[in-house]
Amino acid sequence: MPAYVIVDIVVNDPVRYEEYKSLAAPTVAAYGGKYVVRGSPVHVLEGDWLPKRLVILEFESIEQAKKWWASPEYRDAKKIRHETAATNMIVVEGI
Repeated sequence: MPAYVIVDIVVNDPVRYEEYKSLAAPTVAAYGGKYVVRGSPVHVLEGDWLPKRLVILEFESIEQAKKWWASPEYRDAKKIRHETAATNMIVVEGI
Protein backbone atom coordinates (compact mmCIF):
# COMPACT_ATOMS: atom_id res chain seq x y z
CA MET A 1 0.00 0.00 0.00
CA PRO A 2 1.25 3.51 -0.67
CA ALA A 3 2.51 5.60 2.22
CA TYR A 4 2.54 9.34 2.64
CA VAL A 5 5.15 11.31 4.55
CA ILE A 6 3.50 14.51 5.76
CA VAL A 7 5.79 17.32 6.83
CA ASP A 8 4.86 20.58 8.56
CA ILE A 9 7.87 22.90 8.32
CA VAL A 10 8.69 26.34 9.68
CA VAL A 11 11.76 27.56 7.78
CA ASN A 12 14.08 29.70 9.92
CA ASP A 13 16.90 30.14 7.41
CA PRO A 14 15.44 30.37 3.88
CA VAL A 15 18.83 30.73 2.16
CA ARG A 16 20.30 27.54 3.62
CA TYR A 17 16.96 25.75 3.33
CA GLU A 18 17.32 26.02 -0.46
CA GLU A 19 20.43 23.86 -0.10
CA TYR A 20 18.36 21.30 1.81
CA LYS A 21 15.76 21.18 -0.98
CA SER A 22 18.39 20.61 -3.65
CA LEU A 23 19.97 17.77 -1.64
CA ALA A 24 16.72 16.15 -0.51
CA ALA A 25 14.92 15.84 -3.85
CA PRO A 26 17.35 13.32 -5.42
CA THR A 27 17.22 11.15 -2.29
CA VAL A 28 13.42 11.03 -2.41
CA ALA A 29 13.58 9.89 -6.04
CA ALA A 30 16.34 7.36 -5.30
CA TYR A 31 14.01 5.61 -2.85
CA GLY A 32 11.08 5.60 -5.28
CA GLY A 33 9.34 8.55 -3.67
CA LYS A 34 7.70 11.52 -5.29
CA TYR A 35 6.52 14.92 -4.16
CA VAL A 36 2.73 15.24 -4.06
CA VAL A 37 2.70 18.65 -2.31
CA ARG A 38 5.72 20.88 -1.95
CA GLY A 39 5.12 24.17 -0.16
CA SER A 40 1.88 25.15 -1.86
CA PRO A 41 -0.39 27.66 -0.07
CA VAL A 42 -2.48 26.11 2.70
CA HIS A 43 -6.20 26.90 3.03
CA VAL A 44 -7.80 26.06 6.38
CA LEU A 45 -11.22 24.45 6.12
CA GLU A 46 -11.65 23.62 9.82
CA GLY A 47 -9.73 23.98 13.04
CA ASP A 48 -6.69 26.08 13.84
CA TRP A 49 -3.86 24.10 12.24
CA LEU A 50 -2.06 26.45 9.85
CA PRO A 51 1.20 24.96 8.58
CA LYS A 52 3.67 27.52 7.27
CA ARG A 53 5.01 25.08 4.69
CA LEU A 54 3.45 21.68 4.00
CA VAL A 55 5.17 18.90 2.09
CA ILE A 56 3.68 15.51 1.23
CA LEU A 57 5.78 12.69 -0.22
CA GLU A 58 4.43 9.42 -1.60
CA PHE A 59 6.34 6.13 -1.30
CA GLU A 60 5.35 2.58 -2.22
CA SER A 61 5.12 1.57 1.47
CA ILE A 62 5.77 2.75 5.00
CA GLU A 63 8.87 0.56 5.04
CA GLN A 64 10.25 2.30 1.95
CA ALA A 65 9.52 5.74 3.43
CA LYS A 66 11.37 4.77 6.62
CA LYS A 67 14.30 3.46 4.57
CA TRP A 68 14.52 6.83 2.81
CA TRP A 69 14.30 8.79 6.08
CA ALA A 70 17.05 6.68 7.70
CA SER A 71 19.22 6.41 4.59
CA PRO A 72 22.84 7.51 4.31
CA GLU A 73 21.88 9.41 1.15
CA TYR A 74 19.43 11.59 3.10
CA ARG A 75 21.67 12.09 6.17
CA ASP A 76 23.39 15.32 5.04
CA ALA A 77 20.15 16.89 3.82
CA LYS A 78 18.41 15.95 7.08
CA LYS A 79 21.18 17.64 9.08
CA ILE A 80 20.69 20.87 7.11
CA ARG A 81 16.93 20.66 7.60
CA HIS A 82 17.40 20.31 11.35
CA GLU A 83 19.67 23.38 11.33
CA THR A 84 17.40 25.56 9.17
CA ALA A 85 13.84 24.62 10.09
CA ALA A 86 11.51 23.33 12.78
CA THR A 87 9.77 20.21 11.51
CA ASN A 88 6.93 17.87 12.41
CA MET A 89 6.93 14.74 10.24
CA ILE A 90 4.73 11.66 10.15
CA VAL A 91 4.20 8.74 7.80
CA VAL A 92 0.78 7.21 7.23
CA GLU A 93 -0.43 4.32 5.11
CA GLY A 94 -2.68 5.18 2.19
CA ILE A 95 -5.47 3.18 0.61
